[in-house]
Amino acid sequence: MRAALRGIAFAAAGLMACAAIAQDYAREKRWEAEVRGNLVVGDAVMLRLASGHEFLALYTPVANAKTAVVLVHGIGVHPDHGVIGILRSALADRGYTTLSIQMPVQASDAAAEAYTPELFAEAAERISVAGRWLRTRGPAKLVLLSHSMGSRMSRAFWDTAKEAPYAAWVCLGIASGLPDGGGLRAPILDVVGEFDLPAVRAEAPGRARSLQSIPGSRQLVIAGADHFYNGREMQLVEGIVAFLEAQGLSSK
Repeated sequence: MRAALRGIAFAAAGLMACAAIAQDYAREKRWEAEVRGNLVVGDAVMLRLASGHEFLALYTPVANAKTAVVLVHGIGVHPDHGVIGILRSALADRGYTTLSIQMPVQASDAAAEAYTPELFAEAAERISVAGRWLRTRGPAKLVLLSHSMGSRMSRAFWDTAKEAPYAAWVCLGIASGLPDGGGLRAPILDVVGEFDLPAVRAEAPGRARSLQSIPGSRQLVIAGADHFYNGREMQLVEGIVAFLEAQGLSSK
């Protein structure tokens, strides 16, 4: 009897663990419906993972664009939210094709710790799928741009990728160090708000040192900006465009 009870307990614990790491696909579907219903700029498209799961992306093609930007949002939101929603439109206005992708989400009250390695693995796959999808649609060069939790997810992509379609990484508000990239050493723009989150600012000196070994890379501090760049979005756009043009990643 005791052995049976232990077996039941272990099974229950296993189910609870699976529930803890499973992302919230239902919430993702609700985000999709909301975004589609309010979309003004670009087209909603669906991209497919190897598992068969489809996820939302917002595609804004620009005729004759030489460079396209894949945008990765922060924790628990959607591809038209906040600074990522602003950047996907503003960069298209500057001549860049943009593709803003839905990343895995957890419940609305989930803390960052709920975003597990299993979930990060799918996030990395989504970033890879987005790059391959854009490759078939014209722009010769691709850039990855991420914010906050999306930057942590992008780090997981760089850490695990054996090859990458991206010629540069614009990394906003990452609360960690930078990846070793497995030998993939694309130039990085590490963006920090003057009044960013303490964890982002605390790691900034270490990231600045890491960037010295990656040609073309640099750190950009946006004066007066918080973690979400409220009221400083155009300064951010100008800094991003200047970095991309310096890497030969112009829009036209």
